[in-house]
Amino acid sequence: MKTLISLPAAALALALAAAPAGAACYAEYKAKQDNPLKLHYGVMELGNSCPPGGKARAEVAARLQRGGWVLLNVISLFEGTPSKAQQQNAGSNYLRY
Repeated sequence: MKTLISLPAAALALALAAAPAGAACYAEYKAKQDNPLKLHYGVMELGNSCPPGGKARAEVAARLQRGGWVLLNVISLFEGTPSKAQQQNAGSNYLRY
């Protein structure tokens, strides 16, 4: 009887542990344009999981470059929904690239 009770509990634990793995990955970044100098902060969605740091930086830089921007730095990578403050601070650059 113990086996029957622990098997569903184990299945539930695995399901709950797997849930965050499917969360979207976001990058907070700062970028610039020259002549005239323009700066912006933005939030970009990178997909269903966060790539390792170097790959994430390269992906953010490539997307920004297509829009005429140069990446200054990736502030953070995180999974889950961006906060209201992040959304408001990014303004028109929230999920733009």
